[in-house]
Amino acid sequence: MDTTYDSRTAETRSPWGAVICMSLMTFTLVASEFMPVSLLTPIAEDLAITEGQAGMAIAVSGFFAVVTSLFSNALLARLDRRTVVLGYTAVLVISGIAVAFAPNYLIFMVGRALIGVSVGGFWSLATAIVARIVAGPDVPKALAMLQGGTALAAVIAAPLGSFLGGLIGWRGAFFILVPVGVAAFVWQALVLPRMPGGGTASTGAAFRLLANRTFALGMAAMTLFFAGQFALSTYLRPFLEVVTALHVNTLSLVLLGIGLAGLAGTSLIGFLLRAHLSAVLVAFPAALAAIALLLIGLGPVAIATTGLLMLWGFLTTPIPVAWGTWMTRVVPDQLEAGGGLQVALIQFAITFGAFSGGLLFDGAGWWSPFALGALFLLGSAIVAVAATGARQQTSGADLPFGIEGNATC
Repeated sequence: MDTTYDSRTAETRSPWGAVICMSLMTFTLVASEFMPVSLLTPIAEDLAITEGQAGMAIAVSGFFAVVTSLFSNALLARLDRRTVVLGYTAVLVISGIAVAFAPNYLIFMVGRALIGVSVGGFWSLATAIVARIVAGPDVPKALAMLQGGTALAAVIAAPLGSFLGGLIGWRGAFFILVPVGVAAFVWQALVLPRMPGGGTASTGAAFRLLANRTFALGMAAMTLFFAGQFALSTYLRPFLEVVTALHVNTLSLVLLGIGLAGLAGTSLIGFLLRAHLSAVLVAFPAALAAIALLLIGLGPVAIATTGLLMLWGFLTTPIPVAWGTWMTRVVPDQLEAGGGLQVALIQFAITFGAFSGGLLFDGAGWWSPFALGALFLLGSAIVAVAATGARQQTSGADLPFGIEGNATC
């Protein structure tokens, strides 16, 4: 969808209220998507399935997120974007109800598919909407606030799910997100401005963006980053249990600390991105690659490992904000098509990184997914050098957003 985003498309009296309510939506989405991780055993027992089948709840939501992110913006191109976002929020609520009251495995998986639709659809529009409701120089700050909801969910979703599962059962743990989704729907209805659709769109629009060399390099660097992040982070718990030899309570505190460090990184990144976007896209993955290798050597040392993982959380969580900001500068008039492709690539990278890391973890040992993660992250930094260099050659300099103009590279 090729739409020019300017102040005339969004006449909102309170843009930051709209951004905050969208952040609540991102929190609910991420918490809903990854809640099964800490509840696999009770879900399997209640539905009379294996834990492996229960674990497919993550896979099915990821699959539908990819499909929705690629095709939904084209199918719904003519609808007001406010209406579309409200629709995805309604789907989120329906998903929570379906999962919480699922009488069997089939309905449970239908509910999980619906959360995938909501995740893929909402995130494919999120960057474009932020660019429409917030002034150009404040886009990085707004994207950081949006990502803050994700970071908060990453901090509390697993421990909260585990706690609530023991207190009110796994169904109650899922259902408690339903009123949060309803609150997000009502809030969005009150503060989101009307954002007309219009124009023409096709499912091939996102892929045609890859003909833009700068954009293609950026998407490659982003994909390598997420593959590297999840090749390592998926296996942090067994690493901390076996290699660092942490007890459960200490391990939980370390994982909480990683999430809190991520929140801190997200809260600060908006200021850094205004003038140093290229440096962040290159230096952060390079530093993370070094951290991954240091963890292999220092894994048995609890204090060193804890410090490295705090830094890991601080540097990983802001990266999605950085790539979202980069996209608003490279393809400012094609953010919906770019956002759809971006979400699909992120979901693919997460799945590929976790899957390949798991194969190595079982086949070669605990250190191998850390080495793979370092390789992917180093590759991300190298490709990011090419992506940011190509952009600067086209636009002239890495100036703060809004100064360099809205020319597509």
